[in-house]
Amino acid sequence: MKNLVILSGAGMSAESGISTFRDAGGLWDKYPVEQVATPEGYARNPELVINFYNERRKQLLDVVPNAGHLGVADLERVFNVTVVTQNVDNLHERAGSTRVIHLHGELTKVCSSRDPYNPHFVKELAPEEYEVKLGDKAGDGTQLRPFIVWFGEPVPEIETAIRYVEQADIFVIIGTSLNVYPAAGLLNYVPRATEVYLIDPKPVDTHVMRPIHVIQKGASEGVKELKALLAATQPPLP
Repeated sequence: MKNLVILSGAGMSAESGISTFRDAGGLWDKYPVEQVATPEGYARNPELVINFYNERRKQLLDVVPNAGHLGVADLERVFNVTVVTQNVDNLHERAGSTRVIHLHGELTKVCSSRDPYNPHFVKELAPEEYEVKLGDKAGDGTQLRPFIVWFGEPVPEIETAIRYVEQADIFVIIGTSLNVYPAAGLLNYVPRATEVYLIDPKPVDTHVMRPIHVIQKGASEGVKELKALLAATQPPLP
């Protein structure tokens, strides 16, 4: 089976009703990034940040994977699929994708404020636990904080993602502007002989000189077209 790697961004989940950050009317219009997505903002007002992510978690209870998520999961019938996502929601997993690398953390997890990436202090929250309060402690006695990679913090999973991208036979970009690094730089690790597809309703500057098959549609319709294109060159999709 060929290795198919998908890089997904906010546009992947937008059809499910997950608020995007960068579009007009998005979360950055309501919450300055400095307040809710930086270590400094958390240090200044941890309660504001904790409540911000509580609200993001509660939103997950009201949304479901869209046809794009389901289509990506369905590709596992024919390919070795790895999803590298910039999204912190769990919609890829809920759709059935079995190998998902979260570059920017996971909304449904919390961790230590002192040692965020220590696996001993990372906790998966059940839906009934989605509201974290100031005073809730991690195993090391520090405040439980969102398991989110904030601006200015390292991206621990980027090396794992690079290893999969370097082995990709097919590379697909879905719903990302390719403006956020290091995720945007993954395209530079795609082998020259690898087929590259880009699914996004808006024009995207890929910053590279290589052939890219552009599908200018949203995630659901775009993944449907992708499957049709792959079916023409691969063994029949179920």
